[in-house]
Amino acid sequence: MNADPFVIAGRTFRSRLIVGTGKYASNDIMVKAHEASGADVVTVAVRRVNISDRTKPSMLDFIDASRYFLLPNTAGCYTAADAIRTARLGREAGLSSWVKLEVIGDERTLFPDNEALLEATRALVKDGFVVLPYTSDDLIACKKLQDAGAAAVMPLGAPIGSGLGIQNRNNIEIIREALTVPMIVDAGVGTASDAAVAMELGADGVLMNTAIAGAADPVAMAEAMKLAVEAGRLAFRAGRIPRKRYASASSPVEGLVGTPRT
Repeated sequence: MNADPFVIAGRTFRSRLIVGTGKYASNDIMVKAHEASGADVVTVAVRRVNISDRTKPSMLDFIDASRYFLLPNTAGCYTAADAIRTARLGREAGLSSWVKLEVIGDERTLFPDNEALLEATRALVKDGFVVLPYTSDDLIACKKLQDAGAAAVMPLGAPIGSGLGIQNRNNIEIIREALTVPMIVDAGVGTASDAAVAMELGADGVLMNTAIAGAADPVAMAEAMKLAVEAGRLAFRAGRIPRKRYASASSPVEGLVGTPRT
């Protein structure tokens, strides 16, 4: 994998799996799952971090800053102004100038508001942020975000926390072909095969939280996701065989001694 670096905004990461911090039964399980995942990027909601008094207990107490790169996110924001303000609060508190940008447009589906997302992306890029926006699997929306200065674009595979897997494989492939920045599939992964499919379609990375945190054994699932992402990326680089309507013998009969003639 050293010959296939994962680079975002000039920074190289070892793992193509990005993990979250929500929904774990305990912080101890979260720590063990992070270790098993092999990830070196962990995303955390700015609103879940005690940024007003860093002397009090915080989610950050359970994330080893010497081991993981912290990616703050604007989860829970429903307007561009709210997302911009949340990102700036996180940076001022010393979290990071990087941000996983979320601007939700619908409370039930948690689908993004792409118009507000684009507005927030432009403002934060201008303000010096490295912006990774969570968006729909819409080619035009993804291209506009790239043009607005996004360092990577993160289309959903399915609704957040749904576990449905990649719902529109064709869209993901088209988006990957059209973008020049990294494409990270964000949301919808339910199990290891979903992560492998995302990578086989050409995704540069996969971000997930619920699929690991909500599993019966989060630590085992985290390891499974690690292997799936690695296998999927290797398969994508290897190049799959073409799909065919009919069989194609593994050992062609042409040239074999005693082959019956027709």
